[in-house]
Order: sequence, then structure tokens, then C-alpha cells
Amino acid sequence: MITLRNRALLAPMSGITDLPFRRLAHRLGAGLVVAEMVASKMLADEHTQTLQRVMGGGDLSPYVIQISGRDPVEMASAARVAADLGADMIDINMGCPARKVIKGLAGSALMKQPDLALSLIESVIHAVDVPVSLKMRLGWDENQLNAAYIATRAEQAGIQMISVHGRTRCQFYKGRADWPAIAPVVEAVDVPVIANGDILSYEDVKSCLTQSGAHGVMVGRGAQGRPWIVGEYGAKLQGNCHFVPPTLEEKKELIIEHYEDMLGFYGKELGLRNARKHLGWYVDDLLKEREQALLWRARLCREYDPLNVIGSLEHLFDELAQQEEIAA
Repeated sequence: MITLRNRALLAPMSGITDLPFRRLAHRLGAGLVVAEMVASKMLADEHTQTLQRVMGGGDLSPYVIQISGRDPVEMASAARVAADLGADMIDINMGCPARKVIKGLAGSALMKQPDLALSLIESVIHAVDVPVSLKMRLGWDENQLNAAYIATRAEQAGIQMISVHGRTRCQFYKGRADWPAIAPVVEAVDVPVIANGDILSYEDVKSCLTQSGAHGVMVGRGAQGRPWIVGEYGAKLQGNCHFVPPTLEEKKELIIEHYEDMLGFYGKELGLRNARKHLGWYVDDLLKEREQALLWRARLCREYDPLNVIGSLEHLFDELAQQEEIAA
């Protein structure tokens, strides 16, 4: 089994947890980072863009790749490719609620078909020598809350860690995650269970762990615009009461580093486009006044010259530093 650095993990998020983001969150102390989900067939065929999405060997340790699919043979082939790429652990996705994934009868659609789900799990476990984990939801809908049942069978098959998002597939991301509903999964198995869903603050971390009994938390949307937050939660869970979050100046350096890393990873044109959502989230975290945030979002995301983007970021942080001085 993989040894985690701490109990706060970064969730895999499509189009977000690329190598630059994972590299930064890992360096800032996240207990584990997971590559964005990839389709098993695309990975098995070693599709160029898919290989780029799962890059991380040599940069990250542990190196975790998440795969999805509904064909046991394809899943096994994808798992072998992942292991050949150097993955220390392979995660099976049974939690994605996206329509295009469900249409292919993968992701959380597998919650409706436990027997097929278990055949996929067994196929992956038998295909590789590295640990295999599972990410899922509470069930398909309120009438089919079968996460504990699937978790029990998955553990018997050899799954070594289970992450549970506290919603059903039919809820998508509506309402609040039901952390107490994860407790039956924790009680049903002996392997570590990680709780996921609506972890937006350290108070959420503590409440989630108390209500679910889970061994750790997995942070998704709460890390957008805050790649340092997973490491902060992990440090506090380890009892580091004197943890000091990044200063304003340190945040500026981290954001510019992330931006430049994305340009280097994707190339200028694609890097500019892919970085815009991150710049928007950074602005939203820094500026609580909505109109001001929208103005800065527009300024940063409509610029095509990376040097001008970095110059604008420095200007923004100069303004924030002046506001801090006035407030002090």
C-alpha cells in the first residue's frame, strides 16, 4: 500500500489537475495528488494527448493515474500502460457524473451495475503489481445507495483504498455533500476510506471527518485558486498548530510560477488558454469584491502577451499589498 504524507489529498479534476497544478500542490504539501481521469481505451492506445494528461513520473511520488471505462480488457490494458509509465498506484473512477461519461456506461454509471464494476476492479488488480484504489459516489440515486456493498466487494477483490464523494450521481454537484452517509462505507471495510465533497475550509475538514469517520479528506473544487490549501489542511491534521499559510508575496510568486510552468508545459498558445481558468480562480480568492474581481479577471484573461499577464499580476499584488498596509 502507498504511504500517504498526510490525510489531505488532492482530487483528480478533468482539465484542472494537470502536471503543473499537481506539481505545485505536491510541493506545497498535499498528502497525495491524482492525475485527471483518462478513458481506458485512450490510455491503452497510448493517445498522445492522453499521455500528456497523465504525465508525472519522475516529478511526483507517489505517482497516481486514474482510469475510467466499462470494458475489463481495456481497463486491464490501460492499467498496464499506467504501470509501465511508472505509476505507483492506479485509481479506478466510478464517481464521475458527467453525461458524456455516463453515456458510455462508465464513471458513476457503474454504481448501477455492481457485478460489471467488480469485474473491472478484478481485471485491473490482476493486470498490475501496483496498488489499486477506487473512487465512487454514494450510489446512483437515493433509491440505490450501494456504496458500502460495492466497497465490501471491492476490498475482497484487493482494492487498497476507497474514496467516496458524498453525493449520488443524480445529484451531480447540487445541494450539500452528505458526509454522514459515508460512515457506512467506513464501517463496512478495513481499508482506508477518504471522504470527498464540499471541503472548502478547515472547519469543513474537521466536520467531515467527525461525521463520516473517514481516514482522510479529498479536496476538489476547494483547491481551485488555492493549490496550497491541501497541504495546509494536511499539516493541520498532523497537529501542526503553528502552520503559517503563504503570505501575499509568496502567493504572488506561486501564481507566477504556476503560470510560467503552464506555458512551458503546453506551449505559449495552449498554455495561455489553459491558464485563464486558474487566473480567474486566483483572482476570486484574492478579491472578495465581485465587481473588482470581474475587472481583474477580464484584464488578465483577455491578454495574449505572457509578459503583460505577469506585469498585471504584479500590479494586482502591489495594490493588495498597499491595502494590507493601510488596514494594518
